[in-house]
Amino acid sequence: MIIDCHGHYTTEPEQLKLFRRAQKAALDSGGAAPQLGSISDDEVRESVENNQLRVLRERGGDMMIFSPRASGMEHHVPDPSTAVAWARASNDLVARVADLFPQHFAAVCQLPQTPGGALDDVVAELRRCVEERGFVGANLNPDPSGGNWTSPPLTDPYWYPVYEALVELDVPAMVHVSSSCNPNFHALGAHYLNADTSAFMQFLEGDLFERFPTLRLVIPHGGGAVPYHWGRYRGLSMRMGWKDPSELLRNVFFDTCVYHQPGIDLLTRVIPTENILFASEMLGAVRGGDPETGIAWDDTKRYLDAAGLGEAQLQAVFEDNARRVYPRLDARLRGK
Repeated sequence: MIIDCHGHYTTEPEQLKLFRRAQKAALDSGGAAPQLGSISDDEVRESVENNQLRVLRERGGDMMIFSPRASGMEHHVPDPSTAVAWARASNDLVARVADLFPQHFAAVCQLPQTPGGALDDVVAELRRCVEERGFVGANLNPDPSGGNWTSPPLTDPYWYPVYEALVELDVPAMVHVSSSCNPNFHALGAHYLNADTSAFMQFLEGDLFERFPTLRLVIPHGGGAVPYHWGRYRGLSMRMGWKDPSELLRNVFFDTCVYHQPGIDLLTRVIPTENILFASEMLGAVRGGDPETGIAWDDTKRYLDAAGLGEAQLQAVFEDNARRVYPRLDARLRGK
């Protein structure tokens, strides 16, 4: 089985987009909170059958771990009630995709975060999605301000209520930012990769996993700059008297959303294969094909197949690691 651990609902029905625009208009005008328009099962099916599901099948994949559009989470919008309504609507639609195509999609939830906001609603939505809707994980935004970094580091006690719930529910979180409100940081080319790299550095400086030894966090996009600068992290750790970065690998995992062969080769040589989860992020940030190779940028399976890994290593990256990091997905698959 080939499990893609990183997919977003980037082809959501138009009614969801209209609902979001109405939400923000109501905040600007002081009007009443809007309601999401009706979306039929046929509309949900159509939105993925010729998009994510078609591409997944064409590339030999079996299952995608699926969450709402990352840039659309928009945690920088500060109103808590709006954040809750938006997360619930987005998550319920993802849950419908997973319910309609249970053999191909497993749901991961958006959390109703706001800049510096209380985390009670965040934990409540996480519990609702996992316990009531069968979600297998969550996306956690380390920077709800959208590129201004006003929240405490991920190692700060501020985040502990979320970690306690993740550990209790035995689900991982993918550390994934949303839109960028800072013109210095392009969302897809800078903000996302900055966040991936910054999160790892925060973990290295702190003692988060001593406090939460069973917490599992996935850093997407190949870990940002982490594999490329592994020597820097090791050298800093020795200089500062911190733990060796390899100690973080008991709890931290990386996906394969790296869109060229040399990048995948570096990732698989620096990071142990037991810490790498196959992912493509299709249909996501980088679409189309590389004119030099003829390979779609996000066809990461092709790059992995050519990375010189052994059969057991490929089995781990394509399936076993995802089932270990997402035990609720594993239980669901075993149940089938």
